Amino acid sequence: MTEIQVISPAIPGNRLLRSTAFLFSGVAYLTFLFTILYAIGFVSGLAVPKTIDTGSNSGIFEAILVNLAVMALFAVQHSVMARNRFKHWWTQFIPMSVERGTYVLCSSLTLMVLFWQWRPMPALIWNIQEPEMAVVIATLSLVGWVIVFTSTFLNNHFELPGLHQVVNKPTGREKPAPVFRTPLFNRFVRHPIHLGFIIAFWATPMMSAGHLLFAALATAYILVGIMLEERDLARMSGDEFRRYLERV
Repeated sequence: MTEIQVISPAIPGNRLLRSTAFLFSGVAYLTFLFTILYAIGFVSGLAVPKTIDTGSNSGIFEAILVNLAVMALFAVQHSVMARNRFKHWWTQFIPMSVERGTYVLCSSLTLMVLFWQWRPMPALIWNIQEPEMAVVIATLSLVGWVIVFTSTFLNNHFELPGLHQVVNKPTGREKPAPVFRTPLFNRFVRHPIHLGFIIAFWATPMMSAGHLLFAALATAYILVGIMLEERDLARMSGDEFRRYLERV
């Protein structure tokens, strides 16, 4: 019996495993989708029960400490689980096909903890009173979110939460080498998803101290993440990526 026959999808157990993996990745995707939509309301102060400027009041030092702690929790989880060394260790215990879904689910749950525990810091840094200008800035924030979502679809939206990996799990074949692509926005900026987040976080007609802390910490984390991501991409794509860095 060949290796391909052993792991063939015709085997009921293998079909069950793939169905379970797809269901798990689907749950991870729906959780991710809910979380990112909630994030829009959380940052913008719209249509969600708890926003960046609402919640239980606490002293300024407690608010800063709690907010730093929940941001650090997300940053550590999001960065450590994204590293290749952790993935190599982690996939000794879970199937490779659900590794991405597990990562996305953990990230989404950690973000939910951040939304839940975030402490408001209501002191105003700026508050734009002119209605037309306030609308322009709020629209700019929306543009940032549009860039985020558009970029995920340009870079295979369903690969992000792991659905693509489950559906296209190789059977008796080597996994294809990753291909470095530069669709649309990537021709002008290296990390359009990160840029979209930064625009969305900073473009607000009313900036509270809590919102400012969130935007500053998120931006700092994004910049660190970009350095780590570019290091990994340079290792995987070599000279092709280095030439891309020179021109974009």
